[in-house]
Amino acid sequence: MCLAIPMKIKKIEGNFAKVETGGFARKVNIQMLGGIKIGDYVIVHAGFAIQKIDPQKAKETLEFLQ
Repeated sequence: MCLAIPMKIKKIEGNFAKVETGGFARKVNIQMLGGIKIGDYVIVHAGFAIQKIDPQKAKETLEFLQ
């Protein structure tokens, strides 16, 4: 089973972004998504941002996971 986690974009550097959730930060590849900006929420799986999601949906998912 795979688990993809909603994470918030904090910084963008070329094809990579620093993302955070729950105090955990990592660098992910954002090449698969266009129009991503700082403050957006994305679903991250295996080091890649695979989908942009609504901020409210992201917060609900993160609350559920806690």
